[in-house]
Amino acid sequence: METVLWILIFLLTYCGMEFMAWFTHKYVMHGFLWRLHKDHHHKGHNSWWERNDYFFLFYALVSISCFIGWQYFGFWAGLPIGLGIFAYGFTYFMVHDIFIHQRFKLFRNANNWYAKGIRRAHKMHHKHLGKEHGECFGMLFPPLKYFKK
Repeated sequence: METVLWILIFLLTYCGMEFMAWFTHKYVMHGFLWRLHKDHHHKGHNSWWERNDYFFLFYALVSISCFIGWQYFGFWAGLPIGLGIFAYGFTYFMVHDIFIHQRFKLFRNANNWYAKGIRRAHKMHHKHLGKEHGECFGMLFPPLKYFKK
């Protein structure tokens, strides 16, 4: 029973991170921390690193804190929560930074219905370069309207 609960917490955390990605993107990145996210929409720099990448560090610290809580303070749910956050972050990195933005030249030829839908949705988000009017949605499950044939 403990294993089932552990798996359930992991899956709920992983799926809940999609909401957190949407919420953070809409209200934090396109809100009061726009100055960190702005360089993701305006490529006015020659660096591989973007100020936007600091958001990754924040979520990594949250995940690491869960591992520390599990290891040193007996917070047993810290392990599946930390792993759920980590797994979502890894998935987000693979889809957003590698597949969509091609920060590493991988998955360039992926052309199935899901890949096309994800690219189409992200392109619509980047259509608006300013702080306002950018359509915000989760990375893994954007609205179905982008998955047309």
